[in-house]
Amino acid sequence: MVNGLALSVPHGFSGVMLVALVSREPTATTNALAAVRIDGAELLHMTPLEALARLGPGDVALGRLDVKPTLDGVEDGLWALGVLAARGVTVLNGPGALLAAHDKLLTARILRRGGLPHPTTRLVRGDREGGLLPTPPVVVKPRHGSWGRSVTRCETEQELTAELDRIRTEPWYLAHGALVQELVPPVGHDLRLVVAGDRMVGCVQRVAAEGEWRTNVALGAQRVPARAPLAAIQIALAAANEIAATLVGVDLLPRDDGFVVLEVNGAVEFTADYRPDEDVFREAVVEILRAARHARAADDRRELAPSATAPI
Repeated sequence: MVNGLALSVPHGFSGVMLVALVSREPTATTNALAAVRIDGAELLHMTPLEALARLGPGDVALGRLDVKPTLDGVEDGLWALGVLAARGVTVLNGPGALLAAHDKLLTARILRRGGLPHPTTRLVRGDREGGLLPTPPVVVKPRHGSWGRSVTRCETEQELTAELDRIRTEPWYLAHGALVQELVPPVGHDLRLVVAGDRMVGCVQRVAAEGEWRTNVALGAQRVPARAPLAAIQIALAAANEIAATLVGVDLLPRDDGFVVLEVNGAVEFTADYRPDEDVFREAVVEILRAARHARAADDRRELAPSATAPI
């Protein structure tokens, strides 16, 4: 109280780190992360507008905005994460990281630039093709996709032509076009690793449903606890680092020479199966808090550094 008035003090300056898990709707994973209790930290789900109303300097926002159900972009709210960062809030999984994960064309370019194994990917939009298309067999998918929806396998040039003709009136195609991607031979399963901060905190093998080549749980795949090989962990950590994300899922498919990155999920959902012997959600929160402290310390160092234009 000052002069009879109660002053609102940002959590970051009151000894408690407030971490907002920012998404349109809370998911099972968001709720599980928010339920973790660690001294000195409080995690809450907030919508983008709630985060704008509540967060200030010293607080933390972790972006968990997902792909729209219509597959024509990312959920509204990236702009709010940008405003929060400008306000002095420490933003993890910010607009750049979420776009890099959700825009599969951008993902492909970033992973390739980083020298990571990823299928050859080309954009088709309208009647224009973004370079020579991969030779079938290929996969045709939305540029912003999830849940295995509208992902089609084409074994021949005829099937590819027919699929591109079929999707040309889809709203998501009209908005962003489609990706034609080299098919990595399916083996009936893949690995999904959850990376938090600089650690792999959990892993499962996703086993495709009978008669299905895709390994999405939404399409009936089963999660089986798995121990990730060192090579898989190294690739997953490198992919998350290239995307500049704090909490992501990295999908890897085994092949003869190691692993290839299929996708990076910026709003990854995971369950206790990912770490049966320990609390995967607590492990993830520990790493999120560590990343937040490192980011805040880096911000403080930048503020203290002398300006290049400052008088000498």
